[in-house]
Amino acid sequence: MKEKAISIIFTIIGLVAVLFVLLITVYLIIAGIPAIGEIGFINFMFGKVWRSTGVNPEFGILPFILTSIWGTCGALFIGLPLGFFSSVYLAKMAPKRVRDLFVVVIGVISGIPSVVYGLVGMLILVPLIRNVFSLPDGASLFAAIIVLAIMILPTVIKVSLTSLEAVPKEYEEASLALGANETETYFRISVPAAKSGILTGIVLGIGRAIGEAMAVMMVAGNVANMPSLFQSVRFLTTAVAIEMSYSSGLQRQALFSIALVLFVFIMLINAILMALREEKDK
Repeated sequence: MKEKAISIIFTIIGLVAVLFVLLITVYLIIAGIPAIGEIGFINFMFGKVWRSTGVNPEFGILPFILTSIWGTCGALFIGLPLGFFSSVYLAKMAPKRVRDLFVVVIGVISGIPSVVYGLVGMLILVPLIRNVFSLPDGASLFAAIIVLAIMILPTVIKVSLTSLEAVPKEYEEASLALGANETETYFRISVPAAKSGILTGIVLGIGRAIGEAMAVMMVAGNVANMPSLFQSVRFLTTAVAIEMSYSSGLQRQALFSIALVLFVFIMLINAILMALREEKDK
């Protein structure tokens, strides 16, 4: 009876979570479609100028889309190798004391609010970039990439570490018995066996990077430019966060349209990665 009650409770909680996702999806569609229809799909998605408060307002979000893509890809290019190799080291090679210490440190880092990352980046990273590269302002796409790469590290490391530690010891012992050395065993046996969990960590890292707003708002400069590594830029998330408080009319509807585009991007990325994971599991 007790197990049945717990099962019913978990089922209800799961259905409520799914319902909330569906409600958010429906709301974004209802709120975002009208502006796209009024502005025009081509002008909205591929327009290069965002001037939402001008006399003749323009609502082109191509700079935001490309900035979000480049920012996410840059963060993954830096963060994923660091996170992956760190997780392999901690799971298979590190002494127990070192592993336990880093697990605690990673847990603490993962709990740091994004605004703290942004504050540290604004006070330390932005001036450092300005001085090193002799720029007028260090707030740029490069600064945002560095901050995002640091922010996704704990997620990638924790999920990958858990997956690697769950690989049965028999797999590794059999590989070693056949003559493989430890490094070959870890990367050719343990990593493929844990690939499902590692891909999950990548998916969560991508979601963290592309959905972050506060931290990148503080270090990216927030100017609606086409993306350039050492130029101030604006992401999809920050475009919504910056203007929502004073928006009205078509401008407000356009911000909901940006949120809808961001939502679709995240869903597509998750679907592609999940499809790849299922393909590899076959």
